[in-house]
Formats: sequence, structure tokens, C-alpha cells
Amino acid sequence: MHIKTTKCNRFCLVASVTNHEVFHRPEAQASFEALFRSFDPEVQFQYFKSFQRVRISFSDALAAAEARLRLHKTDFNGKEMKLYFAQSVHIGSPRLEPPKPDKQFLISPPASPPVGWEQSQDATPVINYDLLCAISKLGPGDKYELHTATPTTPSVVVHVCEDERGDSSAPDDSDQDDKPRPPRPKIIQTRRPDYTPGVEQ
Repeated sequence: MHIKTTKCNRFCLVASVTNHEVFHRPEAQASFEALFRSFDPEVQFQYFKSFQRVRISFSDALAAAEARLRLHKTDFNGKEMKLYFAQSVHIGSPRLEPPKPDKQFLISPPASPPVGWEQSQDATPVINYDLLCAISKLGPGDKYELHTATPTTPSVVVHVCEDERGDSSAPDDSDQDDKPRPPRPKIIQTRRPDYTPGVEQ
């Protein structure tokens, strides 16, 4: 279990500086650093121009506390400067723990399913006997209305094709050899429309 705590760093201050000269002019940097070197000669500075922040690290916690007490909300080159103690984040475990196995069975390749997981059973297929009975009663040339027409929708009618052989009995191999096969129906292609140059269709 990760325990994340925020702890105050007593040796480090963070200065919120709105005066941009501190990040651009060496003279302004020197005067800024002189304010804190009076409390600790070994103080170190880190400038973060994008965040308008300066990290000030002291070698003594009492010097950092005194600098914060005296310089917080003071004027620096016409702009107010605010000082805060830096905060460090501590995590209970130094190692990265694996994720909780809540939905690991969804990854590919799948791991072991969670405790209590059971395979779902497929539903029993539904057979429409009324439809099968109606289809079995249809004969060649008959039609069957599946959907009655309404004022806004057309009717759906199934037409059963007639048997071209004339009988429903299937011929054996000897009959197929003796009798000639019926000619295949000719496919009539759709006529291409006339094209007249210069006339848009």
C-alpha cells in the first residue's frame, strides 16, 4: 500500500518573484542573493524563470526560518516578494507496486480469472415453429405475405419459384446422362443510355 505524505523542508525556501529582472539581469540577481547571504553565506539558488520561482537552499534551518520571517512579503525592486517553505513528497514504498488484479483478465494474453468468476452459459436457441410450418406449406408458384402494407410502408411478399424440371423427384445419374440439360437462362444486360456531347445528363 502506498502512503503519500507531504513534509515541510526546513532547510529550503521558495521565493515567488514577479520582478522579471531577477531572471534576466545579473545586477538584479546579485542584489537578490545578497538579501539571503546575510543570513547564511553558504546559501544556494536555483532559478525557474518559467514559474517565476527561486529555490533557496540553506545549510541551517534556523537561518532559513529567520530569512522567511524577515523577508516574507517585503518589497524587492518595487514588487512584493513572498517566501514559502519548500515541501517534499514522501511515498511509503520506494518500489513501484503492481496494479491491483481487478480487471487483469481482460488483457491479452489473459491472466488467471478473478476468484468467483464463472463462464456464462449460452442461451438456448429459439426455434420459430410457426415460421417453419408456414414455409413447409408453400408450394411452387404460391406467394406468402410476410408483412401487411400500411399507409406508410409497403407489404413484404415472398414468391416461391416454380420448378423448371416439371417434377419434384430428383433424377438419378443415369437420367442425367440420357437427358440433355436445360439451357441456362440468358442474362440481359442493361442498355447504356445515349450520350450526347455537350449535353449534361
